[in-house]
Amino acid sequence: MFRSAYQKGFLTVLYSVGSSPLGNWSSYTKNGYIKRIYDEDIKSLVLEIMGSNVSTTFIHCPSECKEQLGIKLPFLVLLIKNMHKYFCFEVKIQDDQRFMRRFRVSNFQSKTSVKPFCTAMPMGMSPGWNQIQFNLADFTRRAYGSNYLETVSLQLHANVRIRRIYFADKLYTEAELPNDYRLMGKPKDLKKPEKQFKVQATARPPSPLNTARGEKGPSKDTAGPPTDVPSEPEPMLQKSPSPPVLQKAPSPPVSAPPEPAAEEPAPQTEATEEAYY
Repeated sequence: MFRSAYQKGFLTVLYSVGSSPLGNWSSYTKNGYIKRIYDEDIKSLVLEIMGSNVSTTFIHCPSECKEQLGIKLPFLVLLIKNMHKYFCFEVKIQDDQRFMRRFRVSNFQSKTSVKPFCTAMPMGMSPGWNQIQFNLADFTRRAYGSNYLETVSLQLHANVRIRRIYFADKLYTEAELPNDYRLMGKPKDLKKPEKQFKVQATARPPSPLNTARGEKGPSKDTAGPPTDVPSEPEPMLQKSPSPPVLQKAPSPPVSAPPEPAAEEPAPQTEATEEAYY
């Protein structure tokens, strides 16, 4: 079915929002139903499979039993919702030994059992929507010691709600997945850094406004730039040249002492002359 198609990245086999979600699937119902409804949690159309007996209500791909999927991508991913009822799905693969192996996964089995052509294993699901990632190559190697070649068929039983089922060439992170392949759309964490960069960009323009205002800019920032106070020490450095003025001040006292020295000998000479007379 897909053997001749180019297989890389993602390959979807069921998408509940498409025009014909079960175009490549065959459905079997007994005491149950298969229909498309609107899910309030993810705000989208989903495919609901419900039945009183798990084994009698299911969907199978390809639609004809003689056909084979021929999908070589090793990772199977299911976006499904836990309905708190019994549920199981089955994957049939072919290994390099040309044997058909089946992996049956359910939420009502407690132990893993490995048989030559069928392996049954338990599965735990959290409340609400779940993303189930199934490494087919790893399970084939650990269960049978052989290498995974391709997926032959896929079968999902009641009771479950399905958003999308696809194969992938590797496990992708949430950021690497396209929006349609996520349960809740684009993650919010990717938007936060963009907002931070925008805030920093708008915070820069005020700086040229302060420079355009000229002298008004520093007057407003007087409280902010106490570092500009060093402008006051500069006049103090200009006053430091005042010591030369102090050096000139002592010069008048030097000229003053000679004057009294000249006056004092004058009366002494007069006194001596009177004494002699």
